[in-house]
Amino acid sequence: MNKKELLESILKRKELSHLTKKDAESFLNGTVDIIRKTVKKGEDVSLIGFGTFSKVKRAARMGVNPSTGEKIKIKAKNLPKFKPGKAWKEMF
Repeated sequence: MNKKELLESILKRKELSHLTKKDAESFLNGTVDIIRKTVKKGEDVSLIGFGTFSKVKRAARMGVNPSTGEKIKIKAKNLPKFKPGKAWKEMF
């Protein structure tokens, strides 16, 4: 499912039928933007029943260039992480 299909699914829900497509898209974009900015600051975003978005630091490490076999140093960096909630895990 892509973003367009998600918006169409949102608009088909009976309790959200009063929303315009523009309103639904604005709400979805705003929600995603808030989650991104909050996680970037280092704060977790927990949505009960769905999961938790967080920021993790990946340590620097040594790697190997697959084409040359040469050892290379990979810099440390921050990455986003998503951990599904209990209800989501139990669905599968």
